[in-house]
Amino acid sequence: MSQTARSAREKVKGFAWLLVITFALWLALISKLDWPELVCGGLVCLIISLFGAGIYSKLGLPPLNIKRLLFSLVYIIVLFWEIIKANFDVAYRVVHPKMPIKPGIVIIKTSLKSDIGKLILANSITLTPGTFTLDVIGDKLLIHWINVKAEDIDEATNMIGQRFEKYLRVIFS
Repeated sequence: MSQTARSAREKVKGFAWLLVITFALWLALISKLDWPELVCGGLVCLIISLFGAGIYSKLGLPPLNIKRLLFSLVYIIVLFWEIIKANFDVAYRVVHPKMPIKPGIVIIKTSLKSDIGKLILANSITLTPGTFTLDVIGDKLLIHWINVKAEDIDEATNMIGQRFEKYLRVIFS
């Protein structure tokens, strides 16, 4: 298959996925399933998909498929759960002054190859209270950690990044 045909096929696939996702989002947001709302939503989603499909392909994101979509949904649930756990941990450290706080900077490694995957990993780590991504250099992330439990790269990677990376690896492979 030629590169042009593959590129055109990926654009059509991206358009179709974008249309399905935006329409599903529209259905989740409307209060009742009336024909005028469905037609209006369908037209708006069609217009968004027509303009967004080109942008989607330029971002270098992997093509969508069912497996990636399901892993993305699981990833969002895992991310929210980790944010909730980290919030309680940090809040308890603030309220209970005898809780250990050993701040420091650690380095973790990532096996993610795409820049967008590394960006999402770095932002996910930053969103969980108690950790903050300072920099991404190649396959390493510089992390400020409120309570350093491991200074070894492999141990710190398992404790901080692995909980997110196992899902991101599937989504961005």
